[in-house]
Amino acid sequence: MATVYVTEQGAVLRKTGERLRVTLKSEVLLDIPLIKVSQVVIFGKASITAATIASLLEQEIEICYLTQRGRFIGRVVPAVSKNCLLRRAQYQAAFDTKQTLTLASAFVTGKLTNMRTMLMRAARRDQDSAEFDKAIERIKAAADRVKKAKTPDQVRGCEGEGSAAYFSVFGKLIKPPEFTFETRERRPPTDPVNALLSFGYTLLTNELFSAVNIVGFDPYIGYLHAEHYGRPSLPLDLIEEFRPVFVDSLVLNCLNNGILTPKDFQEEMGQVTLLTDTGRELFLQQYEDRKRAEFTHPVLNQKITYQQSFEQQARFLAKTLQGELKEYPPLQVK
Repeated sequence: MATVYVTEQGAVLRKTGERLRVTLKSEVLLDIPLIKVSQVVIFGKASITAATIASLLEQEIEICYLTQRGRFIGRVVPAVSKNCLLRRAQYQAAFDTKQTLTLASAFVTGKLTNMRTMLMRAARRDQDSAEFDKAIERIKAAADRVKKAKTPDQVRGCEGEGSAAYFSVFGKLIKPPEFTFETRERRPPTDPVNALLSFGYTLLTNELFSAVNIVGFDPYIGYLHAEHYGRPSLPLDLIEEFRPVFVDSLVLNCLNNGILTPKDFQEEMGQVTLLTDTGRELFLQQYEDRKRAEFTHPVLNQKITYQQSFEQQARFLAKTLQGELKEYPPLQVK
């Protein structure tokens, strides 16, 4: 199953028979069987016909809208899942201080573990690994404090400490000298590395939003991320363990292997860095390849794709909330 990205400005997506076709004036840019599509993402002034929207929703395929820059705007989703029993368990856990703390701790533990794994791999390759070793110890200390945390706020503090240690050496993972990274800048991204991280995290949030919808959750009720109007807290919870091993690893691969170069980025107003149209297409291609990549899931002990693992982690969470699992197992790669 694939995500269809409609990025060309002015392009139109329409359903023709049992296929989806993207056209720009008289040129066909994409023609794909509907059965192979799991999601549609529309960028900027690209569009989709009303009849196609209806057909996609009938097939339970979500449509996500981003600006041309890649900032999330909104989504059109199929009818709400009928799994009211799961949502009742989800709501009950959100009002249970102990359950909220346990789940928040699991999400952060998964993230910190995967951050350590990323840096430990780098330390083994780097002859001068003192800075990596120091950051690894700081992340481990933060993970140890998670186990002793008494409130979700304390867990969030540990996550912040571990992330600060990780990003303090993240720039050393980037090999081409023309790319530098000093600190994580989110709104707006001020350099190519931050632009890629932000774009990747937006796409990843979209993946987990779809996963929790498929399983039957309310996406707006989470445990680590506090509820705010319109914030998809549960997908944001679940992406934490995927950030280092999926998006960060993908960004490093694109830069260190020359897939993206400085010409694939542009500045706006002298302070906002964005991907060019060509750069965005290259990154999306690598992103889709990464989703299809297989790895051995540490809990299932079998090979699955990253795309399958998004839904698998959501299902683990559902089983935990409904009492089928004793505790939620975050994805922790080796």
